Amino acid sequence: MFSRAGPGVRSATCPERIGPASSRWMRNPLAIFRSRRMAVVLLLGFSSGLPLMLTGQTIQQWLLDAKVDLKSIATFAAVGLPYTTKFLWAPLLDRYTLPFLGRRRGWLLVFQVGLVGALIFISCLDPKADPELFALAALIVATLSASQDIVVDAYNTDLLDPEQRAAGSATYVMGYRTAMLASGAMALVMADHLLWQVVYLIMAGLMVIGIVGTLLAEEPKAHVRPPRTLASAVVEPFIEFFTRFGWRQALVVLGFAATYKFGEQFAQNMVQPFYRSVGFTKTEIGLASKAVSYFGVAVGGAISGVLVARYGVRKMLVVFGCIQIGAHVAYLAIAFAGHDIVVFAIAIFVEYVVLAMAAMTFVAAQMSMCSPAVSATQMALLTSLSSVGQRVFGTFGADVVGAVGWKGFFVVTMAMGLPGIVLAWFAIAPPPPKVDVPVARVFE
Repeated sequence: MFSRAGPGVRSATCPERIGPASSRWMRNPLAIFRSRRMAVVLLLGFSSGLPLMLTGQTIQQWLLDAKVDLKSIATFAAVGLPYTTKFLWAPLLDRYTLPFLGRRRGWLLVFQVGLVGALIFISCLDPKADPELFALAALIVATLSASQDIVVDAYNTDLLDPEQRAAGSATYVMGYRTAMLASGAMALVMADHLLWQVVYLIMAGLMVIGIVGTLLAEEPKAHVRPPRTLASAVVEPFIEFFTRFGWRQALVVLGFAATYKFGEQFAQNMVQPFYRSVGFTKTEIGLASKAVSYFGVAVGGAISGVLVARYGVRKMLVVFGCIQIGAHVAYLAIAFAGHDIVVFAIAIFVEYVVLAMAAMTFVAAQMSMCSPAVSATQMALLTSLSSVGQRVFGTFGADVVGAVGWKGFFVVTMAMGLPGIVLAWFAIAPPPPKVDVPVARVFE
């Protein structure tokens, strides 16, 4: 498979609401996309999106071809737990700077080169003959991918100015979705003609795109002092977060991060087996599901950019959240229509238009909730929480399908999205002023 001191503020001493874009952007909305900065964000989005599918839906197809049972495939979602627990080692990436390329770019290069090696390693394995080693290799890929995501999220949060967030989020997601098209649609089509091992070797080669993006990137300027000790790097992000928001509002923000995409994330773990159960081939899934979804994301991103610039993040999170729940009707349409490629393509297009609108607004909201000194840890925490539906609870997907069937399953996932919509309104609402404490002074 989207640097601040409060909801909508840039830092603890410089308030700034999450709201409509600047008048200059409104006069020329496309100008913000025409920069080297956005080109780098696009390439880094590609680098982040490529490994995700290779440990998610694409690897599910490999397991299905290897005749692995449905329950084991659902349990294999646990391989993706690093995406949910990445905040545990994110403080290391805030605290330490490698002796090359800077605090963010140095770590990016290390993880990207590591991913090339890990994907080559998994391409040498057979999931049926050696399932334990195969699972370990997938876990290594997921861990390196999650680590890369920590740094990319922090890089975007540190680099993008307030008026660039929506455009940056849309650009990043387009790069991300392009990579998912390559590691999803293209990989599935290739797998109908090549060995899975060859497919994964090709995917390892595509990681070079991310390396190019890192080498072209500018290192974000250090406007604030990062943590000076490992202990402060572990504790400071949480103290700063709860000091800035207040503990009640902070819990609302964390609850919002965990629940806004919960229903969608829970459903994603079972979508590939669902498509195959209806009777679609890998090529049909690759072309219709992945390729069509790409254009859906492009349309959804454009709509999101226009409406968020006009009405602000808070209102659009609620509106897009409601529409996002309705998008699961697309799965029901496929379940009722059966093996109908036209219904399949239309349903997937509509679904991804809606999901893109919600996802891009959600990413912009998360970025606005972080402080630049500790953005790696705070963004890792927020994005980790947003994946619990798939990474933690996704293993129960097969049990829900067994209990209520595919149609009932998607009705359940629709209901799972309701709490996040309610919390979205209160999470983005500016809290009353509490303590104006710059990050650098928390431990002084």
